[in-house]
Amino acid sequence: MKLGVLCSGGKDSLYACGCAMEREEVACLITVRPANEESYLFHTPNIPLVALQAEAAGLPLVAVDSPGEKEEEVRDLRRALALARERHRIEGVVTGAVLSVYQATRVQRVCHDLGLWCFNPLWHTCQEAYLRSLIRRGYDVIVAGVFSAPFDASWLGRRIDETALADLKRYAEHYRITLTGEGGEYETFVLDAPFFGKRIVIEDACPEYRNFRGTYRITRARLVEK
Repeated sequence: MKLGVLCSGGKDSLYACGCAMEREEVACLITVRPANEESYLFHTPNIPLVALQAEAAGLPLVAVDSPGEKEEEVRDLRRALALARERHRIEGVVTGAVLSVYQATRVQRVCHDLGLWCFNPLWHTCQEAYLRSLIRRGYDVIVAGVFSAPFDASWLGRRIDETALADLKRYAEHYRITLTGEGGEYETFVLDAPFFGKRIVIEDACPEYRNFRGTYRITRARLVEK
């Protein structure tokens, strides 16, 4: 089965891509680029750099722009998936949804309307086991945004490793965050994955932080040999 991966640039969608590659043919990455940084449906930090991830993975990218207006985003998602089906003959769509019913139900509805199979390999997975697997398999992931207490500015650009996971577990216990950031507490960006032919190197970034909210905007990056 030929699949398109709905990709935000973050850990969940790219890990899901790796899972899909173990079972089926991934034909393309698909991304929706919202103008609204408060998008309800789509991940926003560093979304333009998904193009670099697609190049690193050797996959074509289907990208559409969206105003990022609530519920209207579903129409933009439909446009992106229809375009991927037209260009790459995909038969199904992969998502990195873990817990978000809001996201999962809307993607599933659009897939159903377009006659596409929907594959959610991380849905209701054990979050700690998933993050340990992410680290063990060699995904190089950094924090691209933080949006709740107790995350301070030191988290911006921080790698998700065993030490970070220990801190996240502590936060989950004391502050009730989700380990994977599925509640919107933090977002990530993937610099390298097992299926990348090259890895991404950040040359310049602009961290912005205030009152437990911040983003790590990558302003310049390039691909290098692994």
